[in-house]
Amino acid sequence: MTKAAVRSFARNWILDLKERKIRVNAVSPGVIPTPSTECLGVGFVDSQVSAIPLLRVGTPDEIAKAVVFLASDDSSFVNGIELFVDDGMTQI
Repeated sequence: MTKAAVRSFARNWILDLKERKIRVNAVSPGVIPTPSTECLGVGFVDSQVSAIPLLRVGTPDEIAKAVVFLASDDSSFVNGIELFVDDGMTQI
Protein backbone atom coordinates (compact mmCIF):
# COMPACT_ATOMS: atom_id res chain seq x y z
CA MET A 1 0.00 0.00 0.00
CA THR A 2 2.85 2.38 0.73
CA LYS A 3 4.25 2.10 -2.81
CA ALA A 4 0.78 2.74 -4.23
CA ALA A 5 0.48 5.89 -2.14
CA VAL A 6 3.88 7.17 -3.32
CA ARG A 7 2.90 6.43 -6.93
CA SER A 8 -0.34 8.35 -6.46
CA PHE A 9 1.50 11.32 -4.92
CA ALA A 10 3.88 11.45 -7.89
CA ARG A 11 1.04 11.46 -10.40
CA ASN A 12 -0.88 14.16 -8.58
CA TRP A 13 2.11 16.37 -7.78
CA ILE A 14 3.15 16.67 -11.43
CA LEU A 15 0.05 18.81 -11.96
CA ASP A 16 0.47 20.80 -8.76
CA LEU A 17 4.14 21.58 -9.45
CA LYS A 18 4.12 22.11 -13.22
CA GLU A 19 4.10 25.92 -12.94
CA ARG A 20 7.30 25.72 -10.88
CA LYS A 21 8.83 23.30 -13.44
CA ILE A 22 9.40 20.66 -10.77
CA ARG A 23 9.38 17.06 -11.97
CA VAL A 24 8.14 14.29 -9.69
CA ASN A 25 8.98 10.61 -10.16
CA ALA A 26 8.87 7.54 -7.93
CA VAL A 27 11.48 4.81 -7.59
CA SER A 28 10.31 1.32 -6.60
CA PRO A 29 13.27 -0.85 -5.63
CA GLY A 30 13.31 -4.61 -5.63
CA VAL A 31 14.95 -6.75 -2.97
CA ILE A 32 17.91 -4.83 -1.59
CA PRO A 33 19.78 -6.03 1.51
CA THR A 34 19.75 -3.15 3.99
CA PRO A 35 19.63 -2.86 7.76
CA SER A 36 15.82 -2.71 7.54
CA THR A 37 15.61 -6.09 5.77
CA GLU A 38 17.61 -7.67 8.60
CA CYS A 39 14.58 -7.30 10.88
CA LEU A 40 12.66 -9.66 8.56
CA GLY A 41 14.80 -12.52 9.76
CA VAL A 42 17.82 -14.47 8.73
CA GLY A 43 17.46 -15.80 5.24
CA PHE A 44 14.67 -13.48 4.02
CA VAL A 45 16.81 -11.87 1.35
CA ASP A 46 18.27 -15.23 0.30
CA SER A 47 14.78 -16.72 0.04
CA GLN A 48 13.82 -14.05 -2.51
CA VAL A 49 16.69 -14.74 -4.92
CA SER A 50 14.94 -17.57 -6.78
CA ALA A 51 12.16 -15.17 -7.87
CA ILE A 52 14.58 -12.62 -9.32
CA PRO A 53 15.39 -13.07 -13.05
CA LEU A 54 19.17 -12.54 -12.63
CA LEU A 55 19.13 -14.70 -9.48
CA ARG A 56 20.68 -12.01 -7.30
CA VAL A 57 19.49 -9.17 -5.14
CA GLY A 58 20.21 -5.57 -5.98
CA THR A 59 22.54 -3.21 -4.21
CA PRO A 60 21.88 0.17 -2.64
CA ASP A 61 24.30 1.61 -5.20
CA GLU A 62 22.10 0.39 -8.07
CA ILE A 63 19.09 2.18 -6.58
CA ALA A 64 21.18 5.32 -6.04
CA LYS A 65 22.21 5.33 -9.71
CA ALA A 66 18.55 5.28 -10.77
CA VAL A 67 17.79 8.18 -8.43
CA VAL A 68 20.78 10.14 -9.73
CA PHE A 69 19.52 9.60 -13.28
CA LEU A 70 16.08 10.97 -12.38
CA ALA A 71 17.66 13.96 -10.64
CA SER A 72 19.91 14.73 -13.61
CA ASP A 73 19.32 16.69 -16.80
CA ASP A 74 19.47 13.37 -18.66
CA SER A 75 15.89 12.78 -17.51
CA SER A 76 14.64 16.31 -18.19
CA PHE A 77 11.57 15.02 -20.09
CA VAL A 78 10.72 12.26 -17.59
CA ASN A 79 7.85 13.19 -15.29
CA GLY A 80 5.24 11.31 -13.26
CA ILE A 81 6.69 7.83 -13.72
CA GLU A 82 7.31 4.96 -11.39
CA LEU A 83 10.74 3.54 -12.16
CA PHE A 84 11.03 -0.08 -11.11
CA VAL A 85 14.60 -0.94 -10.18
CA ASP A 86 13.91 -4.58 -9.47
CA ASP A 87 15.44 -6.64 -12.31
CA GLY A 88 12.00 -7.05 -13.85
CA MET A 89 10.36 -8.79 -10.89
CA THR A 90 7.16 -6.75 -11.29
CA GLN A 91 6.99 -7.64 -14.98
CA ILE A 92 6.96 -11.43 -14.63
